[in-house]
Amino acid sequence: MRNTTAPRSPGRTKPSRRSGQRGATTARAALFDVDQTLVQAKTMVEFWRFWTVQWLADRTPEEADRPLRPLLALPRQEANLGYYRMFRGTAPEELAAAGRAWFADFMTRGDTLLPGTLRELQRHRARGDRIVLVSGSLHACLDPLARLLTADVLCTEQEVGADGRFTGRLDRSVVGPGRLRTVSAALRAWGIESGHCSAYADHETDLELLHTVGDPVVVGDDPVLRAVAGDRGWRRLPGTVSRPRPAAPVHP
Repeated sequence: MRNTTAPRSPGRTKPSRRSGQRGATTARAALFDVDQTLVQAKTMVEFWRFWTVQWLADRTPEEADRPLRPLLALPRQEANLGYYRMFRGTAPEELAAAGRAWFADFMTRGDTLLPGTLRELQRHRARGDRIVLVSGSLHACLDPLARLLTADVLCTEQEVGADGRFTGRLDRSVVGPGRLRTVSAALRAWGIESGHCSAYADHETDLELLHTVGDPVVVGDDPVLRAVAGDRGWRRLPGTVSRPRPAAPVHP
């Protein structure tokens, strides 16, 4: 069994120098939730449809959506666990290859990244901040995006069994309380204080993380986040544009 705890870095800008060094600048990080914060889609749902309908070619679109629907009735953490059970017995290498193919197809659609959030990411990069993607989604989806954006990845880690295949269980969840634990551990490892971080998120479950950083930014119109942002004077950015989908999505 593999337990991967360190964040992956498919591509990175040169990190800011830590304070205390001669001529150093303060080490900063910009933390970006992905689905409907940076990407105008729910990556886990989009990838599942690609995986079953195009990569495995063993289901129709309607058949692909069918196992997703019951997960909608579950709390977000339970839905996340149920999603990953569907990949039991899959080889990590095959899932990664499918992820690269999915991402190449996904990016041909246009308007895949939210322009306001993308501009903020580019601003942080120009300042020398560490760019970090934080998501309950899977490496197969996020690693290609991280390479494109030169970012680190903090996401769900799937457990790998003795046979080298996914067991359907998780080594790490980055949903709910697991998100803040994962981010806090990474920031300690990088020597970055949370007060020197910006965080961008679109859902009320990210409220705890937003409260810990020096620059919280709400993306979209989640009513809980919108109310807190109004009370505390947090910045806000436009969210996703509503698009018709053949089935309701699963929240990563």
